[in-house]
Amino acid sequence: MILDLVFVAGGLVLLLVAGDFLVRGAVNLALRLGIPAMMVGMTVVAFGTSAPELLVSVQAVLAGAGGLALGNVVGSNIANILLVMGAPALLAPVLLERDSLRDFIIMIATTLLFIALAFTGVIGLWQALVLLAAFALFMGDSIIRGRRERVALEDLDGADPNLRGPKIAGFLALGLIGLPLGAKLLVEGAVNIAEIMGVSDVVIGLTIVAIGTSLPELATTLMAALRREGGVALGNILGSNIFNLLLILGVAGVFGQINVPAEMLRVDLWVMLGASLLLAPFILSGRAIGKATGAGLLLAYGGYLWFLFINGG
Repeated sequence: MILDLVFVAGGLVLLLVAGDFLVRGAVNLALRLGIPAMMVGMTVVAFGTSAPELLVSVQAVLAGAGGLALGNVVGSNIANILLVMGAPALLAPVLLERDSLRDFIIMIATTLLFIALAFTGVIGLWQALVLLAAFALFMGDSIIRGRRERVALEDLDGADPNLRGPKIAGFLALGLIGLPLGAKLLVEGAVNIAEIMGVSDVVIGLTIVAIGTSLPELATTLMAALRREGGVALGNILGSNIFNLLLILGVAGVFGQINVPAEMLRVDLWVMLGASLLLAPFILSGRAIGKATGAGLLLAYGGYLWFLFINGG
């Protein structure tokens, strides 16, 4: 059990560090090749920050633990709302701007699409292709909208005009080597913990793995809240949730069939949808999420985790 916890912790750390290396290397390589900053932000950075979840999900499916991949995505989306939006609100109000309404509607539509596909009982090849087609539409719309906005080089995470070629190659190599290794360690440790604790890999994915892979979003949202940049915080969450459902599970479903547990159809999918809808009043009114609401979101998340472990999955 201790060794498995070390594997999970080590895998998470390796995923976070390797993901950061990959983003920094890819961003600077793309900019050196003359790709516009806006296109880099919409594609390279977005894909790079989703790489850890993508590798974990694919590795889980290949290891025969599809429930871990499914639980990771659904659990991450729940954590992104209740934990990632709740915790920073205890330190500083998180203002949700009405400019994000369109992306919020897209996230809700994405969630409903995924729930409809989940009720077929599996995420197989055709369901995965539907998710990937929806993702292609989302990216196309995002790029069209992004062309109207100018993105400066200094606004991109990881951009460094002074970074030399060998360092760029080193970042890319470390990222490409570290991500699959971290994913393998995390999945192996998580599956063993599930067996020892007598719970399903879905529950481990919904809890330990989901919280771990949501740490980058938590850090980003915390800093955005402290800087009073609520739009950045919200955009980070909405984009992450859309990527998780459409890209991560879309790619994972191509590599193997993922069975959807009956318990997830009864509870977890609706918790994910309900948590997402909690943001609606704040976005529509332009009000900030304050300490009281943040505490309420954290209590709701704690109650959800308690429910998962009590029921055992």
